[in-house]
Amino acid sequence: MGTIKLRLKIFLIIFFAVIALGTLGMMVIEKRSLVDSFYFVVVTMATVGYGDVHPVTTLGKIFTVFIIVTGVGTFISVIANFTEFMLEKREMEIRMEKLNMIIGAFYSEVGLELLSRFARFEPNFDTIRPSLIITDNWKDKEFIAASRESVKHDFGVDVSQVDFPALKGFLTAKRDFLLRLLENPVLMEHQPFTDLLRAVFHLTEELAYRSSFENVPGPDAQHLAGDIKRSYHLMVAAWIIYMKYLKNNYPFLFSLAVRTNPFNKEASVVFTAQ
Repeated sequence: MGTIKLRLKIFLIIFFAVIALGTLGMMVIEKRSLVDSFYFVVVTMATVGYGDVHPVTTLGKIFTVFIIVTGVGTFISVIANFTEFMLEKREMEIRMEKLNMIIGAFYSEVGLELLSRFARFEPNFDTIRPSLIITDNWKDKEFIAASRESVKHDFGVDVSQVDFPALKGFLTAKRDFLLRLLENPVLMEHQPFTDLLRAVFHLTEELAYRSSFENVPGPDAQHLAGDIKRSYHLMVAAWIIYMKYLKNNYPFLFSLAVRTNPFNKEASVVFTAQ
């Protein structure tokens, strides 16, 4: 899409340059007014023809040939590239819609539960928690502020609080689901979410290869904590963006997401107030 956009910009620059030079040239050569010269150039480039405004001098006719050769081709190229750009934009919107469906499935099946577990492992979570209590009143500026806070926050992991067997059981049960998501070609459109899935799948693999978590050596525990931290940080960042998407596009899904916010201790799926 970037190549199409660049081509469109180049042809638009040429298009307006031909109009400007053509208008100026007709004013000088044919002694026409600005309006008549501009009208002549536009109808010539658009190939719609003209009636009372036409070149009368030999030089004017030669100049008109120049406008036709350069201008008509440029005009057609602008229309063709603009059409291609709009079609590609529509296709991109469809792909992004499919991608957001995949992201929603991930958080529904795996992500929300993982975020809830990871939050219990973090010793300093109370410092970031207020920034993640998303409400119906949030606007773009609140989402932006939350994203900035998540970038700055150090999502630590207290190894002593991690129930490795339970985490392994949960993730290995979701292993096939994660693998199917990774195989989806739509993910190529969204590198951050692809990185997130890879991080979670890597954590799943690390846990799956360990048959026991009794007497885990300190360095190995810290290694696993690093894998958790990587997944945790990526998941929070993507979750904020996804919540903003739901807020702007699907209010009914956003309502449920707010009521199941894994970071809100008082969240309840049951409505308690009108």
